[in-house]
Amino acid sequence: MKKHLLAASMFLASFTSFGAGYQLNLQGIRQLAMGGSGTAMPWDVSTIFYNPGGLSRLKEIQAYASVMAIKPATAYGNYYLGSTRSIDQTFVPFNVYVGGPVREGSRVGLGLGIYTPFGSGIKWDDNWTGKYIVQSIELKSVFFQPTVSYRFSDFLSGGIGLIYATGTFDFKQALPVQNAIGEDGSLTLHGNANGVGFNAGLHMKFSNRFQVGLTYRSQVNMNLNGGSANFDVANTLKGSFPNTRFETLLPLPQVASIGFAIKPLNNEKLTLQLDLNYTGWNSYDSLRINFATHTSSLQDNHAPRHYRNTLTTRIGGHYKISKIVSVMAGAAYDPTPVTNGYVSPDLPDADHIVLTCGASVRPIKRLTIMAACEFVNTPKRSFNYDFANFSGTFLTQAVTPGIGIYYNF
Repeated sequence: MKKHLLAASMFLASFTSFGAGYQLNLQGIRQLAMGGSGTAMPWDVSTIFYNPGGLSRLKEIQAYASVMAIKPATAYGNYYLGSTRSIDQTFVPFNVYVGGPVREGSRVGLGLGIYTPFGSGIKWDDNWTGKYIVQSIELKSVFFQPTVSYRFSDFLSGGIGLIYATGTFDFKQALPVQNAIGEDGSLTLHGNANGVGFNAGLHMKFSNRFQVGLTYRSQVNMNLNGGSANFDVANTLKGSFPNTRFETLLPLPQVASIGFAIKPLNNEKLTLQLDLNYTGWNSYDSLRINFATHTSSLQDNHAPRHYRNTLTTRIGGHYKISKIVSVMAGAAYDPTPVTNGYVSPDLPDADHIVLTCGASVRPIKRLTIMAACEFVNTPKRSFNYDFANFSGTFLTQAVTPGIGIYYNF
């Protein structure tokens, strides 16, 4: 019976740690190429995400689409247990925007954004050392954001977008209970979640050389109701681990940002950007998992997390080579919210060091094509996962190329 309880507690510890390393700042190709900065400059209609206040600054209606390919890789090592590497996977977040002034010269801008701000995952070999904590985990989310923006004056504009979020969650782990031929049991979870929130912003244009943006993206509480929890165990244990339903609340954190865009004197071709993003990760202080069916081995659980808020710094530059070609580059430092004692193999998170680059080409008057690439490296992190008595060292890297287009009508 103690083994049964241990299996359930490991599952719950793993489930609650999902989220911190899976915030994606990939909502615009040009901004991605500049270290993820873009709060102060409405480059295109993707400002629906980066600063809704900039939407009414656009001169024309635009349609925008982009897609990225995230290829993360994580290595785990332990002096006593050996080393292993996560299985290669590719995740494909996307963004679609359409919007602009309601008519030429209007102070009012309207738009719709469909984007993926959270989502990724990790997959380990089914028989790796930490199989009783996690074998695979994946989160997918899509946000729908209708947006309205108003230009009060040449200096100030503001905007707000309402958010409807939907997503899916999948999880698998081995259980330390064997059948007659010595095979481990297993648990698989699947659930659909949804939530609501908002994205608001102010844009201040002091001059053509200096612009400032302020934004606030609210926390979105994803309600997961009626998810399926399926146990594959020996027939003699099905009474202790019955297939059932579960529900929980997954908070996606609030983000407050300030951004600056500067054109240096005597250089009309260069724009420099700085963004500071404050993320309220402390909403992950704990998580409660509620099962529809209870047994002596399967009970509702409250798992502490103790995540901490973080301040991310992003810098970028944009250089206009000609009326047709521009190049971009940037960097970011994104500290991890996961505190010591809570670093688990489903989320082997550490401080993120980010380097980016990209280019844009306008082959015809109204069409712009953009490409970017982001490289993320985390310093090697030694850890203790106290909740499951698991320790070792993690090292994670990820490469994210992306391509996008937009068209001015």
